[in-house]
Amino acid sequence: MTPRALIVMGVCGTGKTTVGRALAAARGCGFADGDDFHPPANVAKMRTGEPLDDTDRAPWLDRLREHLSTELAAGRDVVLACSALKAAYRRRLTPAAGAVTFVYLHGERALLAQRLKSRNHEYMPASLLDSQFAALEPPGADEAIACDVAASPAAIVARVQARLAGG
Repeated sequence: MTPRALIVMGVCGTGKTTVGRALAAARGCGFADGDDFHPPANVAKMRTGEPLDDTDRAPWLDRLREHLSTELAAGRDVVLACSALKAAYRRRLTPAAGAVTFVYLHGERALLAQRLKSRNHEYMPASLLDSQFAALEPPGADEAIACDVAASPAAIVARVQARLAGG
């Protein structure tokens, strides 16, 4: 069977890591969090509340693509949590046609802002939510499995699994 990468994407506060870990567990494969691949300069910039730009994101996206390529070349499925806000980022992340499926987590801004207030992220302040929405180019229905994060992580995982199985 051809290995597959699932990229769980969306703005901050959508639960990419939570859903990504649950998807990886359900699929019996590895999980990687895109946050762990940021170079120190990106982390420092975000800690100050300054959003990343395309130049900042380029080497990060390349590191993520390399990770996906390595996993797929080794015949392993993998789930990656990564904002992948723009169509150009999603193209850059995709190592081979058909090898990647995007899972687009979306939700109402008020819900996401509330979630961000109640979490303590190492370097991603809630103040960056608006900049993420500004940069977001939502994928079309033919580009991603869209899931509203008002649903539980378990319901989202079930929806994604059903869609991947052709349901």
